[in-house]
Amino acid sequence: MPQPDPEPGNDWSNAVAPSLDDIERLAIAAWNRLPDFVRNISGDIAIRIEDYATDEVLDELGIDDALDLMGLYQGVSVNRQSTADLPRTPDMVFLYRRAILDYWAETGDEPLGDLVTHVLVHEIGHHFGLSDDDMHNIEAAASSGNKDLLTT
Repeated sequence: MPQPDPEPGNDWSNAVAPSLDDIERLAIAAWNRLPDFVRNISGDIAIRIEDYATDEVLDELGIDDALDLMGLYQGVSVNRQSTADLPRTPDMVFLYRRAILDYWAETGDEPLGDLVTHVLVHEIGHHFGLSDDDMHNIEAAASSGNKDLLTT
């Protein structure tokens, strides 16, 4: 027997997976919500969205499945930079769309924007040696929209 049509808000028949541009918009929004001190220590960082990490990156990290890597920070941390350094490409955080979407679909318990924020914060945080507690607090500040919550 046919079932009634779903509620209008639950109709997924025309839904499409978030694109690279969609994930980029979420990442930029997450960046803009980060506390000022996090953005300051990050310097002129670039955020790049790709479907998957390259084979070279996966090999270098010893990762067999591209879906196991949601993000990666590449660059020289601020405390290792020198004014005598030659010009170089900007530091980058790579966010890998397909791995993020796979994790998001598997867990099903977190808004996509929150997951993108989590990956972004953790890539920056691990690069700069922040503790898990620090990163949790940064995520909380970003989620609340209170960029002044943390001043460390």
